[in-house]
Amino acid sequence: MFEFLGVPPQALFGQLLLGLINGSFYALLSLGLAVIFGMLNVINFAHGALYMVGAFTAWLMLQYLGIGYWPALILAPLVVGLFGIILEKTMLSRLYKLDHLYGLLLTFGLALILEGMFRHWYGASGQPYRIPDALQGGRNLGFMFLPNYRGWVVVASLVVCLGTWYAIERTRLGAYLRAATENPVLVQAFGINVPRMITLTYGFGVALAGFAGVLAAPIYQVNPLMGSNLIIVVFAVVVIGGMGSIMGAIVTGFALGLLEGLTKVFYPEASNIVVFVVMAVVLLIKPAGLFGRER
Repeated sequence: MFEFLGVPPQALFGQLLLGLINGSFYALLSLGLAVIFGMLNVINFAHGALYMVGAFTAWLMLQYLGIGYWPALILAPLVVGLFGIILEKTMLSRLYKLDHLYGLLLTFGLALILEGMFRHWYGASGQPYRIPDALQGGRNLGFMFLPNYRGWVVVASLVVCLGTWYAIERTRLGAYLRAATENPVLVQAFGINVPRMITLTYGFGVALAGFAGVLAAPIYQVNPLMGSNLIIVVFAVVVIGGMGSIMGAIVTGFALGLLEGLTKVFYPEASNIVVFVVMAVVLLIKPAGLFGRER
């Protein structure tokens, strides 16, 4: 097979696959951030730490309860979501009438506490998490070798992201959510319990982070810093897509993952900053983001 600009096809498609996998996590995490910001107007800096908690929950379930990957893929996000609901009811709900900065500072502090606790208990070195038997091995596509688990991560991320977009943009529940962000008093007048809806929305948003953490556990080692290494890039993805934009988070997450992969092939030195360069350019041209609306 021919080379593209001197790059062997195996190297090119391999990096594109890695970029697509990273994009899957960018999309899932930025989707949760977009849902939370769109509904609660809270910049949830604890999102990366909750992604880490999701991975550790799956690992702990396997180590101490014998609960394997497939049940953990459902149970761990539920645990993280329940933890998020407790956080929202006890802490975040007190800050909604204050400046956004207070929510940012609170969630940043929560992230430091969670990371510090897990580092104290389990150290900074990573914990391995085994790929489930059904997803062992891979497929030879001719132009590249596709590990089954990595293919599953991309498909699962796409399904969850598009399912969330459909639920918010095309269903009655989603219409209530969007209306509550614009005029909560009016929505409450129709008998909708807006505070409960806000609480469940936050729980769902952080459950997405927990789901991403379980997906990431067999690929990256489970360690207390796995969220902090990712969250800055994810915030850049949210800003580029548009704060609060569901489709913006999904499209931008996958697109920037692929762009990052291509950059590693053709100009590796810039791969760590290409997302931030794109963010700077987008903010100069369209400050609200590619899919955002001017407020």
